[in-house]
Amino acid sequence: FKYGDALTTADNVITFKFATKTIALMNGLHATFMAKPIYGICGSGMHTNCSLFRDGENAFYDPEAPLQLSEIALQFIAGVLAHVQGITRLANPTINSYKRLVPGYEAPVYVSWSASNRTALVRVPAPRGRSTRIELRSPDPTCNPYLTFAAVLAAGLDGIRQEMEPPASVNSNIFKMTTEARVSAGIRTLPEDLATANRALLADDVLCAALGPHVVSDLDRIARLEWDAFRTAVHPWEVGRYLGRY
Repeated sequence: FKYGDALTTADNVITFKFATKTIALMNGLHATFMAKPIYGICGSGMHTNCSLFRDGENAFYDPEAPLQLSEIALQFIAGVLAHVQGITRLANPTINSYKRLVPGYEAPVYVSWSASNRTALVRVPAPRGRSTRIELRSPDPTCNPYLTFAAVLAAGLDGIRQEMEPPASVNSNIFKMTTEARVSAGIRTLPEDLATANRALLADDVLCAALGPHVVSDLDRIARLEWDAFRTAVHPWEVGRYLGRY
């Protein structure tokens, strides 16, 4: 579908998923938007592109600036990176989401940005001018697009309000960097599981204020129930690994 404002695009995501599942069912198939349905191959992402417009002009574009990115664009990127730990609870809302966010399967793991690097969390696609935009590569299609888009916008706008500066862009393959090199560059990792992401959201005052206390409370309750169900379940992997050994 075509790009549009945040609300229309969220509606289109829901419509697309419903139509896809319905058409698959009509043909005796099941279409899934599960983040990582098959071990050993890349999962399903929902890379999210966004830009801001002011007076009909793309506010992210500055033809005279380095990379042709305006100060507003850089501040927006900085805000997203600053709040991405909490955003992850919304963009990656299931236990399975975090099976996708692992090194080696084209999904972002490290908090970074670049104009050309596809291993970065936030990428700035090549077209400039009216098409200037940022791409957040972590969301997966199990997310609620309304909440995810709201959180991304709240984070980016906070970056603009606070006049944040993003870290230096990373143009090398982050997956091939040593741990020491990543630490030296100040590159953090995304939350590794739902419980960690949930705690990050609860600790983020900007995102909590944008979502509202009733939404945050429900998200917290759902995450705790989901995590507890997963934590206490006995998985076939455990049986296969430990039953005969012990």
